Amino acid sequence: MTVSTVEYIRYRIPEQQSAEFLAAYTRAAAQLAAAPQCVDYELARCEEDFEHFTLRITWTSTEDHLEGFRKSPLFPDFLAEIRPYIGSIEEMRHYKPTAVRGTGASVPTLYAWAGGAEAFTRLTEAFYDKVLKDDLLAPLFADLAPEHAAHVALWLGEVFGGPAAYSESQGGHGHMVVKHMGKGITEAQRRRWVNLLQDAADDAGLPTDAEFRSAFVAYAEWGTRLAVYFSGPNAVAPGEQPVPRWTWGAAPPYQP
Repeated sequence: MTVSTVEYIRYRIPEQQSAEFLAAYTRAAAQLAAAPQCVDYELARCEEDFEHFTLRITWTSTEDHLEGFRKSPLFPDFLAEIRPYIGSIEEMRHYKPTAVRGTGASVPTLYAWAGGAEAFTRLTEAFYDKVLKDDLLAPLFADLAPEHAAHVALWLGEVFGGPAAYSESQGGHGHMVVKHMGKGITEAQRRRWVNLLQDAADDAGLPTDAEFRSAFVAYAEWGTRLAVYFSGPNAVAPGEQPVPRWTWGAAPPYQP
């Protein structure tokens, strides 16, 4: 997993110059938006003291910023816009993220929205009942262990924001990947897997709102396409990795 770096630039801009400053950064932002080294950016203004502004830029790496963006054709136009305000900079540094990170509870996890552990247990029970009756998928699961559905319920629960029960009892992402190696999963089987999972979600009573189902299907598409790759003849097992964590993405839950 790539670890990016965050640059913070803190300005003190007199009130009478703030409109010009914001206009200059609006123009300069076009260069950031075009830079492949830039992940995202945001200019914030202090609520308690309107003269303080903080620009946050996430770069793919510090080196990419200093040796890539600053030496690219985009930088001269960026610098031309902000040059009048360089003397107003109070801090300009790069920061690496630490392990202390997370989200608050203003937006529920997909796991909580779905109904927690019981919902994913119902889902996998309904799903594997369908799989074992399906002519296309049943051969892949001919030696299905009795605890398989329960393990997949733990996996999906953790992926969608629930407790790390799969990681603690089975292992991380690499452990799941290894289970697919050598299976030779076809595209037709992958598509059937996704379709049956959606049918099982209906049968299990998972939420049907557009936002949840779009995130749910997005993970199913991503996960099954990886499964096809890792089941193929040229796949290389990855090192141990944490279980992926899926979020709402572009559309958080609709809460009137």
